[in-house]
Amino acid sequence: QGIRGSRELLAGRQVLCLSAFLSLPHARAEPIRYSVAEEGESGSVVANVAEDAGLAPAQLSARRARLASEDGRQHFRLDRGTGRLVVAERLDREELCGQSATCTLPFELLLANPLQFFRVEVAVEDINDHSPAFPEEQVTFKILETSNPGSRFPLEGARDLDVGSNSIQAYSIAPRNEYFSVSFGSRSEGDKYVELVLEKPLDREEEAEVGFSLIAVDGGSPPRSGTTQIRIVVLDVNDNAPVFTQKLYVGQVLENAAEGSVVLSVVATDRDAGPNGEVSYQFSQAVGQSHSSFAIDAVTGEIRLTKPLDFEAAENHELSVRATDGGGLSAMCKVLVEVVDVNDNAPEVVVSSFSSPLPENALPGTVVALFTVRDRDAGANGKISCALEDQLLFSLRPAYKNYYELVTVSTLDREETARYTLAVTAADAGSPPLTTTQTFTVDISDVNDNVPVFNQTSYTMYVRENNVPTVLVGAVSASDADEGPNAKVTYSLAPAHPAERPPCSCISVNSENGQVFVLRPLDYEQVRQIEVLVSASDAGTPPLSANVTVRLVVVDENDNAPLVLYPSQDSSPASSELVPKSSEAGYLVTKVVAVDADSGQNSWLSYHLLRATDPGLFAVGAQSGEVRLRRPVTERDAVKQKLVVLVRDNGQPPLSATAALSALLLNDFSDVHLPHSSLATEDEGAFIARKVCKSKELKGGHVLYGTGNLQSGLADAAAAGTLPHAYCYEISLTTGSGNSEFKFLKPILPSLPPQHSGMGRGTGDEQEFSRGPVTMEDVAPDSPGTLSAEQFNSLSFN
Repeated sequence: QGIRGSRELLAGRQVLCLSAFLSLPHARAEPIRYSVAEEGESGSVVANVAEDAGLAPAQLSARRARLASEDGRQHFRLDRGTGRLVVAERLDREELCGQSATCTLPFELLLANPLQFFRVEVAVEDINDHSPAFPEEQVTFKILETSNPGSRFPLEGARDLDVGSNSIQAYSIAPRNEYFSVSFGSRSEGDKYVELVLEKPLDREEEAEVGFSLIAVDGGSPPRSGTTQIRIVVLDVNDNAPVFTQKLYVGQVLENAAEGSVVLSVVATDRDAGPNGEVSYQFSQAVGQSHSSFAIDAVTGEIRLTKPLDFEAAENHELSVRATDGGGLSAMCKVLVEVVDVNDNAPEVVVSSFSSPLPENALPGTVVALFTVRDRDAGANGKISCALEDQLLFSLRPAYKNYYELVTVSTLDREETARYTLAVTAADAGSPPLTTTQTFTVDISDVNDNVPVFNQTSYTMYVRENNVPTVLVGAVSASDADEGPNAKVTYSLAPAHPAERPPCSCISVNSENGQVFVLRPLDYEQVRQIEVLVSASDAGTPPLSANVTVRLVVVDENDNAPLVLYPSQDSSPASSELVPKSSEAGYLVTKVVAVDADSGQNSWLSYHLLRATDPGLFAVGAQSGEVRLRRPVTERDAVKQKLVVLVRDNGQPPLSATAALSALLLNDFSDVHLPHSSLATEDEGAFIARKVCKSKELKGGHVLYGTGNLQSGLADAAAAGTLPHAYCYEISLTTGSGNSEFKFLKPILPSLPPQHSGMGRGTGDEQEFSRGPVTMEDVAPDSPGTLSAEQFNSLSFN
C-alpha cells in the first residue's frame, strides 16, 4: 500500500517528467524516474519500465535486457515477460542514504543487438519506521539554587533516522512541573538545539531533586516518540558555567595522517574559582555517531587521531564536546573535522557490456564495449581521462557523463589480424596521477570473403596410354585464407562454360584432396590431350569458388607395330620388281614404305634385309627403306630373287613387321625372248603399250613412255605370279645404232587392278621379251614422238 500510495502521489509529476523525457530528441540524455516507498516487500511492482522506455516485452528477452548499477547491487529486478520493474530486496532508506534529504538509486537498463541503454533513477521515499531516540536513558543536571528563572540548560537532543516530516517535530515534559519547560528549534547556523528552561527559582532546602521525562515526538502518521529521564540535582551556589571560546571548531586532517596526530584543541573557561572553575572535557555520544577515531584529553581539550581516516568513507566528522566544571555546570560545542583527500585511489573501470567475437564485416561505428569510469577521490584526484593505446581500427567515444563506448572506426580483416588486444587506460589528475588499465581482447570471427586460390595457374599431368583404370595422375591444391567451414575446400569438375556439356567422363577429381584420376584406359592414337576445368569451392554461405585448367597429356606407348604400305602385303600372289641385268651397283630396285601409328622414337622406323635368295646381291637403306643392288648382276644370279625386309620401330621393346617382295632379273630388250611354251595363248600378250611419246629434250636418245600390263606369265609359272597390278614403266629407246630396244627402268605408278591383266605361266630360269628392233620409223609420222594406242598395240614382241 505504501508503494502504491507513493506512486499515486507522484503520478502526475511522473507523467509530466516521463512525457518531457520521451519527447527529447536524444532519449538517453535524461533518465526515467520513479519513486518507491522504503520497506516494500520483495516482488513489489515499481512500474512498467519497458512501456516507459518504448519497448515491447518481447524485445526484452530477444535483446537480453538486464539491469546494471555502479555498485553492483541489485535492488531491483526486471520481469522480462511483462517489462515490469519490481523490488528485489527490502529497501531501507536509512541504510542506503543515511540522513540525506533525498535517496536516489540510479541504474541502467541494458539491451543488446544492438547495444542500447536507458538510465533509470528510483527515489526511495521515507516512511515513519524509526522512533526518536535519546543518546542516554537518563540525563543528570546539577543546577545551583541561585539560578535565575529563564536560565537555559542545553542537552543533547533525540535523533530520528527518518527525514522530512517523519523526523522529530516536538518535545514535551511529562508530567508537567512548575520548575522547567523545554525549548527547541534551529539556530542560524542550521544546528538544532534542545534546552531546559528554568521557569521558577529552585530551593534546595525545599526540594533537593526534581525528576521528569523529556519526550520527543516525530511527525509521522501515526507519530512515534522517544523518552529520556531528566534528573535535576539542586546545588549550592556555583553561578558560572564553563564557556567555550567558539561554538564551532573546524579542523582539517589529511586522510593519510598517522595515528596520534593532533587534530585541534577546544578551550572552555569558567569564571568561578576553586573546584567550580575547574573544567574537564569529554565527548558527548550522539546517536548514530562514533568517536572511535578520535580521543580528547580531559584536561587540555586536545583531540587526537586514534586510527587513520578514509576520505572515501567519510569526508567529515562531527563531534560534540562537553565542558563541565567542578560544580556540575557544563557547556557544549561542536567540532567539525574535515578529512582532506589524498590521491590514494586509482580509477576504476566497470564494464557494462562487451561483445566478442566481432564479425570481420562489422560496420565502422559498431559498439564493442560499454564501460564507466569512477574514482573515489575528490577534486582533481577524482577527475578521470581515458585513452586507447596504439589503435587505428578502434576508438573511444564518450557516451554520457562518465560512460564511454569502445567502437570500431574502420573495416576489419580477420585474415590480417584475428585478435586485437585493446588497452584502455584511465588516469586521474592527481599528483602523481594514478592509472588503471582495462584490457579488452576482441576476437574477430570469420566471414566468407576469400575465394580459394590454387597454388598453380594451370596444371599439366601425364598418363601413359593403355593405363590401368582409376590411375592417379596428380593432384590440384587450393587454399582459402578464411577459417573453419569458410576455408574447407572441395574439388569438382566443371564445364568450361555453363552451356557446354558435362566434363570428360574419363577423369575424376577427389573432392577432399584434389587428386586427379583417369577412370579408363586411354589410347594415344585416339586422343593426345584432354583439358578439363577443376573447380575449388569453399563451404561458406554463399560458397565461393575458383577454377583452374588441368591439361592431361597422354604419353605414347609402343603399342603399334609398323604397317607396310608398299609393297602391299595383302595381295596374292606377291608383286615382282623388274631389274635389268645390266644394272650397276646402287641401282634402285624398289622402296619399302611403312608407317607407325605411334609417335616419337616409337615411330622411328629402320629397315633391314631379313632374308633373300642371294643376300649379297641386295642392300636395304636402314632409314629410307630403299632396296638397291649391292653389286652388278651376273649371269650366275637367279632370274627370280625373293626378299624379306624387316621393318622395326625404335620402341622399348621394339615392334616389327616384314615386307615380302620379289625381283625379276631381265636382259636388255635387244635379246629378250620368252620361250613359246611359256605363253599360253596369243591373247595373253606380255606387254600392252598405252602411250608412247618422244622426248624432245633428249639429245643422245629417245625415250618412250607407255603404260601397259606385264602379265604374270613372264615370271616363274610355278611360283607366285609377279606384277599382279597394272604398272606404268619408263622405257628408254636408244637411237645410236641400228638396233634399238626398250629398257624397263622402274615402275612409276599402278594403272589397272590385277583382275584386268591376263595371267601367263612360264618355266625355266630365264624369261625374256624378244622382238626385232624398234625404230622411230615405227612411230606414226604425223604424230612425232607419240604413239597412238593402236600403233603401240601393233608393235610385235617376239
